[in-house]
Amino acid sequence: MGEPLETTWKKIAARVDAALERYLPSEETPPVELHQAMRYSVFAGGKRVRPVLCVLAGEMVGGRRSEVTPAACALEMVHTYSLIHDDLPAMDDDDFRRGKLTSHKVFGEAMAILAGDGLLTLAFETITRHTKKAGVAARLCEELSRAAGWEGMVGGQVFDILGEQKKPEARLVEEIHRRKTAALIRASTRMGAIAGGARNAELRELSRFGQTLGLLFQITDDLLDELGEEGKMGKRLRKDARRGKQTYPRVHGLDASVKLAGELAAKAESILEKYGERAKVLRSIPRFILERAS
Repeated sequence: MGEPLETTWKKIAARVDAALERYLPSEETPPVELHQAMRYSVFAGGKRVRPVLCVLAGEMVGGRRSEVTPAACALEMVHTYSLIHDDLPAMDDDDFRRGKLTSHKVFGEAMAILAGDGLLTLAFETITRHTKKAGVAARLCEELSRAAGWEGMVGGQVFDILGEQKKPEARLVEEIHRRKTAALIRASTRMGAIAGGARNAELRELSRFGQTLGLLFQITDDLLDELGEEGKMGKRLRKDARRGKQTYPRVHGLDASVKLAGELAAKAESILEKYGERAKVLRSIPRFILERAS
């Protein structure tokens, strides 16, 4: 029997955090205000979902953690940038994230914007400086830019803003969540596979797994916004309903959303079933996400 998922998760997250400490400029490096803001959000208690997926995908295809770590860190930088910008008054206007004041509440809006910009650009620098094979680095940069850009998170954020206060529409909510959340989670498994030297078939199946997992993650996030506890979530809840956002519960109802989440978890598990023991840890993550409380 292998170690529990939580133990593996903590070990990978600790390794990623140590690498992020090395890759991020210190708080004493000028301009100190920028680097303090960048580090504040990166080390604000994130679960490191995307880096963990990246590392596990890389290991599943036979890669070493050292080969995958730069890509894993780049994913966390891009994810953190997106949260900083998402919390801004012009976007979702949140005061708290993970139980702490959001970046713009601590450092001001201008510095928060620049901290997000700094993390986005540092992500690509991290890949190109610390990935040994230039061809692999180029592929990783392409994956990350597509997931973060107009095809992914940026486009999803636009649809999210434009969809506020509109009649709930299944096709629109699917488009928002495919881009805004699932794109970066799919990129996490793909980037881990690429950095780990995956074969084409492995890359295809890890892409499907990541896509399915990304939609599952967003549905559970929507459900937690409706049913979760603020103390566990570390942020305001029920805000999506107040803003009239396009969410799965608003479109399909709570019961149907719970059922769909269970179906997606089962589907994600089945995609990697044929890989047996080497995909065991990855296959345990859909159930973990389905049952999460924060």
